[in-house]
Amino acid sequence: MRDNEAWRRIVLIPAALALVALTVAACGGTQPESGSADSTVAGTVHVCSSCHGSEGRSISPTFPRLAGQQKDYLVAQLQAFRDKTRADPHAQTYMWGMAAQLSDQNIDAIATYYASQAPVAGKPSASPETTAGAKIYAEGIPSQGVPACMSCHGEQAEGNGPIPRLGGQHQAYLARQLEAFASMARANEIMHENSKDLTAEQISEVTAYLATL
Repeated sequence: MRDNEAWRRIVLIPAALALVALTVAACGGTQPESGSADSTVAGTVHVCSSCHGSEGRSISPTFPRLAGQQKDYLVAQLQAFRDKTRADPHAQTYMWGMAAQLSDQNIDAIATYYASQAPVAGKPSASPETTAGAKIYAEGIPSQGVPACMSCHGEQAEGNGPIPRLGGQHQAYLARQLEAFASMARANEIMHENSKDLTAEQISEVTAYLATL
């Protein structure tokens, strides 16, 4: 019981306060005089930073790094959160409420801001795990029907348009997304097919590699 009460104080109360602040910002409290993207997102980005870090450089693997992410991908995800069409557990817990009041203009400005930030550099590693992950990323696993991740996400996992940047992302976050795709907790037919036959070890390997880029 004490653990549940502590969790509510640590997670739910700050999230509720953040939602209030975001709602005020999105409804006009920080609307720009000039119409510039920076002034439009000044309030909302401040709220986002409580989880995603300054300039989108999250330090917690619970929350993805947004700095340098593809703009089209960010727009699509924010719209999906707002419209409740992305329904994985973390989306429901953290992002449905946060995105509920965002207009298309807000979403475009937020996505532009984060896409313009320099991405977080990965931490190089030559471990056996990352070496195995590099092979999966570049070549796939033909025997399991798993295609090369690089064919969509790019040579350096930089992404392209609606296809997200994966390089330099938190390993634990990426692993959780692959697991969600595999179980269809996060609905995406292409990623479901690509991830459903991956073992836990293979997920750990490829995500460990991506964290180095």
